[in-house]
Amino acid sequence: MSRTPNYEFQEWWNKQRDRNHDELLLEKSDNLSTSPAFLSVEIRSSGSPGDRMADKDRARTRSARQISWVWLLKFQQIAGSLASITNGIVCLVRTANRRISSPDSPADSATSRLYRIIKVFLIVVLLLLVFELVAYFNGWHFSPPSVSSASAEVLGFIGFLYANWLQIRGNYLSPSLQCLINLCIVLFLIQSVDRLLLMLGCFWIKFRRLKPVAAFEYSSTGENAASPEDYPMVLVQIPMCNEREVYQQSIAAVCIQDWPKDKMLIQVLDDSDELDVQQLIKAEVQKWQQRGVRILYRHRLIRTGYKAGNLKSAMGCDYVKDYEFVAIFDADFQPGPDFLKKTIPHFKGNDELALVQTRWSFVNKDENLLTRLQNINLSFHFEVEQQVNGMFINFFGFNGTAGVWRIKALEECGGWLERTTVEDMDIAVRAHLCGWKFIYLNDVKCLCELPESYEAYKKQQHRWHSGPMQLFRLCFFDVLKSKVSWKKKANLIFLFFLLRKLILPFYSFTLFCIILPLSMFLPEAHLPAWVVCYVPGIMSILNILPAPRSFPFLVPYLLFENTMSVTKFNAMISGLFRFGSSYEWIVTKKLGRSSENNLVALEKELEPLVEGTSLHRSSSESGLQELTKLEISKKVGKNKRNRLYRKELALAVILLTASVRSLLSAQGIHFYFLLFQGISFLVVGLDLIGEQVS
Repeated sequence: MSRTPNYEFQEWWNKQRDRNHDELLLEKSDNLSTSPAFLSVEIRSSGSPGDRMADKDRARTRSARQISWVWLLKFQQIAGSLASITNGIVCLVRTANRRISSPDSPADSATSRLYRIIKVFLIVVLLLLVFELVAYFNGWHFSPPSVSSASAEVLGFIGFLYANWLQIRGNYLSPSLQCLINLCIVLFLIQSVDRLLLMLGCFWIKFRRLKPVAAFEYSSTGENAASPEDYPMVLVQIPMCNEREVYQQSIAAVCIQDWPKDKMLIQVLDDSDELDVQQLIKAEVQKWQQRGVRILYRHRLIRTGYKAGNLKSAMGCDYVKDYEFVAIFDADFQPGPDFLKKTIPHFKGNDELALVQTRWSFVNKDENLLTRLQNINLSFHFEVEQQVNGMFINFFGFNGTAGVWRIKALEECGGWLERTTVEDMDIAVRAHLCGWKFIYLNDVKCLCELPESYEAYKKQQHRWHSGPMQLFRLCFFDVLKSKVSWKKKANLIFLFFLLRKLILPFYSFTLFCIILPLSMFLPEAHLPAWVVCYVPGIMSILNILPAPRSFPFLVPYLLFENTMSVTKFNAMISGLFRFGSSYEWIVTKKLGRSSENNLVALEKELEPLVEGTSLHRSSSESGLQELTKLEISKKVGKNKRNRLYRKELALAVILLTASVRSLLSAQGIHFYFLLFQGISFLVVGLDLIGEQVS
């Protein structure tokens, strides 16, 4: 049975559809003014042919007007984008022009050689990327051409070259690269095991609450009050060179040591070649002399041997023989008033003890990203490396400052030598070979300052990594001929020098800056993802444990350490093969971040001292007046500027190029690592990580 059509319902439905369609067109017309990227043209149908034609004319007129507005808005957006890009390029060029670094010095042959090698590698990588892109768009990645299956006429010249390239890289290049990868993986695992054992030793020390215990403690009250005979004669040395920003705080911190004044002599060893700095330091010394402090100012006319020569010259004074111990502080270090009372007691009853080293604490560790990352590294060094080595083998590298030496031990091992730029490590190794022991105090902290600019940090790291290789070359046979046990010899040669000073920068640079990008163009050589990401991530977590507040900077720390590998590798090669730059000593630039606050605090602490003497305060300028003079002298200093670093920028391009190649092969973890590591090199190369100078 057929149903009768419902014409009334059909008529109502058509009216509702037409009304809704008109409202929808009006709404879309309004939206076009705010969102011109979408254009929707709809033609509605009506019942009569005349209405349909009229609707088509109106829709056509409206569509033409809308298209005109859309294109105008698109042109406006394109013009704005071009203007923004142009402005960005102009700003980048201006910034680069301001940051162009001065050319390398002639003596820095290792740096120029390494840069030339990196440039050649960059050109090769770029050519390979162009070659691979051509192959990818020709489909050869999915069906590689074969030399045996077709001739050059069939494949074409480029196809024939690509087929031969596949054969060469598969049969000759990739096996060699795979051998190098396997070698670096072995070295990487050995270094990771060493780092893990150090962490386990640190956990054991914390769990058992182990720490060096002094034979006695100084007490100023009660029955156990120390007598004058309990205070040995202590010489305090403050070597400095052009330390315009920080000389006051170090001198003041040493002068207020809670130690009998007749039992302590302070030597300010000034190697400054700037006359105004010499006058400021000399005036500071005279001020403290007038306050009754036994302090001397020494200045060398010829700065031979740098810091080692300065210390050696000071130890040659006749009056040094009257002193039993010597404490050394660099110009930016501020020991607490009880520093000597916490360190000297460890020597009593321990005649084999040569050195008591204390921990560094940083006043500017939160100043910028660079200082935060340095704090992670140095916290691990002191909390783990120094503490574990001091507790279990009684040997570690002297940090050059914030330590107390037994003068007899210094004399027995030959004193300060000028043969390397790491005189502190040199004398520590020689003292260890003579049978002396060291103690590290993790709970005694000495304030100091971290370099805030990448330029200063880079120069410091170059010296710290070239010097050990100089020393290793000079003392290798002395270690073999020494009378210490074979265990100590093995620790010195294999752990102290080879693993931590040579292998670490070698595999870091080779694996992450050379092998990894090269393996993207030689895919037959396989670099496992766990070597690239997982194990380095775990090691970074272990490194960051001594500074738990720095966990948010875990990824930047991992990337930055790989970025610094080029500087450390260059320094290691310079020291090992005696290039000129390995003997270059540049004083690490300090900014005196804590000078003002410390001087104000010291002024308050010195009020009882000044009032208890017959000296008139007017006989010398106050610390605050000296600070004002210091600030004035700062303004006439050299203008600072940010720089561009060529090796880092070239490596950034290499890594980013390799990341594009890895994207063609759909290698996810390698792509992300290369991308972010390339960005890290780019940021460092543009000098955007540390202090910024406008």
